[in-house]
Amino acid sequence: MDMLETSTGPVAYDDRGIGAPIVLLPSGAHDHHDYDELRALLPAGRRSIALDWPAHGASPPGEGPATVSRFADIVEQLVGQLAPDGAVVVGNSVGGFSAARLAIRRPELVKGLVIIDGGGFVGRPPQVRAFCSLMSRPWFLRRVYPAFSSSYMRSRTDADRRSRDTGVATTREDPGLRAVSELWGSFASPDHDLRQRAGDITAPTLVIWGRRDPVIPVKVGRRIAASIPGARMEVLDTGHVPHTTDPQAVADLLAPFAEQAFGRGTEVIAA
Repeated sequence: MDMLETSTGPVAYDDRGIGAPIVLLPSGAHDHHDYDELRALLPAGRRSIALDWPAHGASPPGEGPATVSRFADIVEQLVGQLAPDGAVVVGNSVGGFSAARLAIRRPELVKGLVIIDGGGFVGRPPQVRAFCSLMSRPWFLRRVYPAFSSSYMRSRTDADRRSRDTGVATTREDPGLRAVSELWGSFASPDHDLRQRAGDITAPTLVIWGRRDPVIPVKVGRRIAASIPGARMEVLDTGHVPHTTDPQAVADLLAPFAEQAFGRGTEVIAA
């Protein structure tokens, strides 16, 4: 793992291949290994960059609370430094929020946007605020996360089970427990609401959703696709993390989308 210095401390990332990159942003409590199977199915030589959030995986906690704004700021710095000519940016859950915010704020850095069961488009109704408040309490998060992760993963594959176990391990003790609880607290903040700016996204956009996601239901994905000009929606028979349950289906969607987003002049260079 390499380390990138950001304004709030170093973050770990795994950079493979050469050429125009695909940047892969995981869900909260998860790490870059969520994308292992998907990366193996991408065309040979395609550059991909997968991130570990602060206090997740190989990344230290850094400075300041783990909030949606801080995570999105880190993504902006990472893509700006590692892919200054632009990337296809893929994000799951809070990664989807971070990718979409980047497409709004720095459109020149996003050649294509892929939102996978992404956050930032639900709003803050009372039930959402109440649940986020509970999940922001470390004692509650630690107690509930094993059952919660089993529910949202809908595990069918070894990759699903590895991803679920990573989430449980991350939330078992500090610094991961503190970071994930802080992240949940920030989900109810106004900073996590991109609905009014979705129409500003100009990048080609692919929305991929798990039909059986109990955390952010598929109707939210359809709402996102309808709010982003020209966005395309694909629904898979998975839970909240489609790329661990059915990486082949996600790769079959992502590979041609990336090729088109980058243009024929920047196709994959064989390793």
